[in-house]
Amino acid sequence: MLSSTTGFHPVSLFRHPKPLNPQKPVYKLRAVTKPTMEDASKPDKDSIFGFKRLMESMIVEVKRAENRPLNVPLIAPFTIASSRLDRVENVAIRIELSDGCVGWGEAPILPFVTAEDQPTAMAKAKEACELLKSCPPLFLGSVFETIAGVLPGHEFASVRAGVEMALIDAVAKSVGVPLWRLFGGASDSLTTDITIPIVSPAEASELASKYCKQGFKTLKLKVGKNLKADIEVLQSIRMAHPGCLFILDANEGYNSEEAIEVLQKLHEMGVTPILFEQPVHRDDWEGLGKVTLVAKEKYGVSVAADESCRSLVDVKKIIKGNLADVVNIKLAKLGVMGALEIIQEVRTAGLDLMIGGMVETRLAMGFAGHLAAGLGCFNYKMFYAGLLTWIRPFCCQKILFMGAMKCLVPFTNSQVLLVTLVTFNETIFCEMNICLGGYFRNLNPCAFK
Repeated sequence: MLSSTTGFHPVSLFRHPKPLNPQKPVYKLRAVTKPTMEDASKPDKDSIFGFKRLMESMIVEVKRAENRPLNVPLIAPFTIASSRLDRVENVAIRIELSDGCVGWGEAPILPFVTAEDQPTAMAKAKEACELLKSCPPLFLGSVFETIAGVLPGHEFASVRAGVEMALIDAVAKSVGVPLWRLFGGASDSLTTDITIPIVSPAEASELASKYCKQGFKTLKLKVGKNLKADIEVLQSIRMAHPGCLFILDANEGYNSEEAIEVLQKLHEMGVTPILFEQPVHRDDWEGLGKVTLVAKEKYGVSVAADESCRSLVDVKKIIKGNLADVVNIKLAKLGVMGALEIIQEVRTAGLDLMIGGMVETRLAMGFAGHLAAGLGCFNYKMFYAGLLTWIRPFCCQKILFMGAMKCLVPFTNSQVLLVTLVTFNETIFCEMNICLGGYFRNLNPCAFK
């Protein structure tokens, strides 16, 4: 059972409070434990065996399904090459099964990245919720097919991801299995890096100092808006923190010549980024392949495809043409089920995997964290989005996790983060404990009204 032991007084997003059924059936699922990084490139058909088996054997009946806007201000504007964000305007989705188990999902909305805006996402989420409520009892796999039918392709991938999250969360509670174990049980711990958005050199240096003091060793730098300014930011951070490792993320901002020039400038500075993410426009396949070839052969830098990876067709094209070394998995651009399919394809091909997000609350990030920990196949992990929101609508002080206190999930970068996603009495909870200077600081509980 999952429960909260604090005196937390939630304010629900929805109007149908109902406690979880204490007499829930428990299904025995097989979980395979594997090392996280050592076997990252080796495909394992049993890695999500429990979840696959559940899709074929569990009959699901949706009693209630609904959605609401999820609007949360950011601590500071988040700027990338293609857009600037001051607040999160996402969609929260709630699904209740006939046994009383409730699951939550989030559809992240990021202009120029997701195909949906919030009004469109709200309308499509409502359509999907109405359909689920009207469906007869179906095998879980058939329910996912129903969702994909009303929310097809990349066009509605973010909403599809949110609905799938909510359904999987509810099902996991129904069978009494934590999400990370449902996805394979490889690990309950994660290592994350953190991102510095496009800011001035002085601001970038200040953020780098802050994050380095918090224990982060790898910084992901947003670049691609202005080549000269990007170099100045990199020089500023490098001078202040010569020991930091870098990931560059251009978010489609460069052409191939500019991307290669950035690598050359860094080479002259004695800096070799560990990864260069989406250096060129998503549809510039020739440019992506060119940068990947030069980056690897001349500078020893791997290139990741993010915006260029929006479907299984895209991934197969990347693999066939050797257009990238790494594929970035984001649930909001692929959906949960689509992501699982692509993960298997990438692992079979021997490419590396990265997982990240848009600008979500801890709800979607928590789910993605469970998936990453459970599968244990990601070489690069980005779970910083929950740190960006000013109001944290999904949190509590303490969570009982399957009967044992799950206080902390250790990070190798001296960062400690708990990404355990549960629900209790119709309210979403997620806890994040951060290790700063050798002591633990629990974030205060709050609720989203």
